[in-house]
Amino acid sequence: MKRRHLLATAALGLSLAFGGAALAQDKTKACFVYVGPIGDLGWSYQHHQGALAVQKEYGDKVEVTWQESVPEGADAERVLTQMALGGCDIIFTTSFGYMDATNAVAKKFPNVKFEHATGFKRESPNVATYNARFYEGRAVQGTIAGLMTKSNKIGYIGSFPIPEVIMGINSYYLHAKKVNPNVELSVVWAMTWFDPAKEADAAKAMIEQGVDVIASHTDSTAPLAEAEKSGGKVIGFGQASDMAEYKPSPRVTSIIDNWAPYYVKRVGQVLDGTWDQTDTWAGIKEGEVEIGEITDAVPAEVKAAAEKVRDDIAAGTYHPFTGPINKQDGSPWLAEGQTAPDGDLLGMNFYVEGIKGDIPK
Repeated sequence: MKRRHLLATAALGLSLAFGGAALAQDKTKACFVYVGPIGDLGWSYQHHQGALAVQKEYGDKVEVTWQESVPEGADAERVLTQMALGGCDIIFTTSFGYMDATNAVAKKFPNVKFEHATGFKRESPNVATYNARFYEGRAVQGTIAGLMTKSNKIGYIGSFPIPEVIMGINSYYLHAKKVNPNVELSVVWAMTWFDPAKEADAAKAMIEQGVDVIASHTDSTAPLAEAEKSGGKVIGFGQASDMAEYKPSPRVTSIIDNWAPYYVKRVGQVLDGTWDQTDTWAGIKEGEVEIGEITDAVPAEVKAAAEKVRDDIAAGTYHPFTGPINKQDGSPWLAEGQTAPDGDLLGMNFYVEGIKGDIPK
């Protein structure tokens, strides 16, 4: 009896540790792992909005729990193991660096469903992957950047040199260059997803070099806060969530990751027994990538140009990677009118022609 009591106590404590109260075991338990704090107002915040949407949709049928600020690597594998042991029926792992941990733990718990955001490995039938076509939003931002820069110097803060980030940099630059042939791009690699101090330092360094439009693929509002200090001389964009507190400037628009419909759908499939292994990559057309309000700080003609890019992508009449496009070394990549295959984008490890500097190894 004492052993059973101890096990029950441990299970209760485990459930409480993941952000939700222990509920009846016959409820479906949906669990989320975040790489940053849900208060980052960016990437993890937006995933958490999706988790809350699940709770709202299904009410008492589902218990939603989460753990935030979980480092990628061994810590992630430990947390995922604890979640699986704690009764999670489906676990969403919401950062690229969780990929190997997700697949390793999934093999040990074949009855638990695992969903990995932005990854490509599905080594067990209980692992699915999902992603968003962020590069589509970068095309809209690049159009604004190219038309609004006064110095012809635009910047991009990269997190890690993975295809998701590289294709965003390339899309941003290509569309700025398309409307402004004189534009130059500076890329600073922060080598972190969430570190406000490093992100602020990267933005500050760019501004000191004359950059007056900054995009970022990191998770905090720090780059916008740094841009705000310029007194209107530097603009930027919300990343992952709207970051509306910086409207109407320096935040002139944003890429909003709308994960809620996907999470509601997939948890619903666990409830009705139809969940299966999938690989999903949705974008503006599907509503997973949203373009936040373009503020009045953007001239009407620039807003119109950006909205046309957005609307043409949504309609399927325009692909952000449409040739002719060469690689950085001048070698041909896409011929006139050719569009990039998804395989090329998902494995992208090169800059396009015109971007200076090297991609970190």
